[in-house]
Amino acid sequence: MEKLKLDNEFDIMDKFTSEQDCIDFLEAKRWNGNVISPYDANSTVWKCKDNQYKCKNTNQWFNVKTGTLFEGSNVKLRKWFVVIWHLISHKKGFSSIQLGKYIGVTQKTA
Repeated sequence: MEKLKLDNEFDIMDKFTSEQDCIDFLEAKRWNGNVISPYDANSTVWKCKDNQYKCKNTNQWFNVKTGTLFEGSNVKLRKWFVVIWHLISHKKGFSSIQLGKYIGVTQKTA
């Protein structure tokens, strides 16, 4: 898989123009075309609608965010990607208050 060169926030926004672009990127990074169930690694996986998958052995639904820091988050992946870029790009980091204001969420969410 190609290595991304993202020098600034605008590069991220250009590369990931939609939520689906982010999902496709995560699926490629996480599974590289071979989806593995987080519930049973040996199970057959069925691709269903709306980026959902179903584990045949456990009958559980999952998606690319299952078992990651993105699971259960109402924050869109595009915002997450920008936040992650900021966190790894700034040596001193920034406060949760500043981050919350920047991406339009509460301090608790940030």
